[in-house]
Formats: sequence, C-alpha cells, structure tokens
Amino acid sequence: MNISQQRADARPRVRGTERSLARRAELIAIGRKLFADTSYDALSMDDIARQAHVAKGLIYYYFQSKRGYYLAIIQDSVADLVTTAAGGTELPQVDRVHRTIDGYLRYAEHHQAAYRTIVSGGVGFDTEVHAVRDGVREAIVVTIAEGAYGRSDVGPVARMGLLSWVCGVEGATLDWIGRPGLSRETMRDLLVKSLGGTLRAIEELDPACPAPAPARRDA
Repeated sequence: MNISQQRADARPRVRGTERSLARRAELIAIGRKLFADTSYDALSMDDIARQAHVAKGLIYYYFQSKRGYYLAIIQDSVADLVTTAAGGTELPQVDRVHRTIDGYLRYAEHHQAAYRTIVSGGVGFDTEVHAVRDGVREAIVVTIAEGAYGRSDVGPVARMGLLSWVCGVEGATLDWIGRPGLSRETMRDLLVKSLGGTLRAIEELDPACPAPAPARRDA
C-alpha cells in the first residue's frame, strides 16, 4: 500500500463533509503537538481529550482508539513529507533531485517533532509505524531514481545503493536539526555530493544504471 492509499484509508468514509474533515485535521494537528512533547504510553485518552479541549468520544468517533489516532497522526505527517520532497516533477531530472533533497530538509527543519517520529519508527517497536516509515524510504528512493535515471524500475544494486543513501540521510538530518550548525543550502549540497558518490558506485557495480552526467567526475 502506498502513502496516498494509507492516507486515504485513514480518512472517515461516511463522515466526508467539509466540516468533519476539517475537525479531523484539527485533531491530528493537536495530536502532533501532544505526542511531540509526551510519549505514547504516558498519554491516556482522557489526557488527550483534556488537552485537546474535546470530548473523548469525539476522538473515538474519528479514530476508534488511541492507537488509531496515533497512526493517523504518523500517516498524515508522512504524507506531508513525501508531498514536500517529491514535488517539482516538471523539472529536468537533475534539478528534480536537488528539489527533492531540499524539500526533504525543509520539511525536517520546519516539522522537527514529526520528522523525528517518522524516521525513528514511532514509539517502541510498532510494526505498523515501521511499515509507514519504510514506505517513506521507498517513496524517496523512487523519487531519486526517477530523477537520476528517468525511471523507477531499477535493479537490486541501484535500489539498495539508493536505500543505503536514504538511511544515511535520515541519520545526518536528525543530527542536523538537533545541532543546526550548517545552513540548509550547505546541508543540501553536501547530501547531493554524497549522492553523486553513491550513483558512481552503483554504476561501477551495475553498468545498466549509469550515473547521470552531473554525478560523474569527468563531466
């Protein structure tokens, strides 16, 4: 299931009025702030309702349970990250890669709590939340592959190389938002150059995936 399908499945099917969708979005926004400051286990449904200034039944009405509420918050944050990073499809391939990395960093910079939750896989080991995080990784891999190679159906070497790069980006980005000593532009350029190294390594192991010209040392 892709990210857009996950987000669609999380929406109320019968209660599809503008008012109810707006109310649901408001509850998710409140939940992002609550879970950013307090652990999942430390918040009861009574706590959530009290801090959100709503009746507990309203949360059950939209999300069925605390877990459902938490997963909806994670899925909404993920959809925002993927949308921000994967924009610019009208741009040339190389420009799209730059746009993807810049959008990714911009999201992490301005939504730090949500970003930390996404890449850490949520609270504890939660298979559903980890699956959502893995979906983000695959979405970014596909976006980078399309920008670098003009297609997403790359072989296992290219996929693993790009996935390894994405996992490294996650760790570096977490450190960057925790210790912001570099500008976003410098961080972006550093990640773009490290991606160039990854693309050259992929080409060496799989000539069917040649590195684009800007990633080549002889360009």
